[in-house]
Amino acid sequence: MTKADYIPELSEARMERRAPEAPFRLEAEDRAYVEGCLRQVEAAFGEDAFPGMPFEAISGRALIRRFIVWWRTLEPENPAQVEAHAQLPGAIRLLDTVSTFMAERAARGSR
Repeated sequence: MTKADYIPELSEARMERRAPEAPFRLEAEDRAYVEGCLRQVEAAFGEDAFPGMPFEAISGRALIRRFIVWWRTLEPENPAQVEAHAQLPGAIRLLDTVSTFMAERAARGSR
């Protein structure tokens, strides 16, 4: 169900570094999509990624790291797992896009 060894690619490491250390501030629709992805993977694979922590308190960096690791290491074995796993790339791209936007906005503000 899980690949043993995983070495992050440079692009993945950059996505993680770009993500905020604070929780993402997402629009309601994006928040629902990302949290839905998290909960779907947790349910399908029997994981609890952030025990006892509400979604709103999860740091952006920890969230994108978790999604990337799941994408690269989980090996789906049934239809529910296949479906949940297939949602990860979209959620990762969305979070990375938000991170990039936040970084560009911060850079413009500091000029």
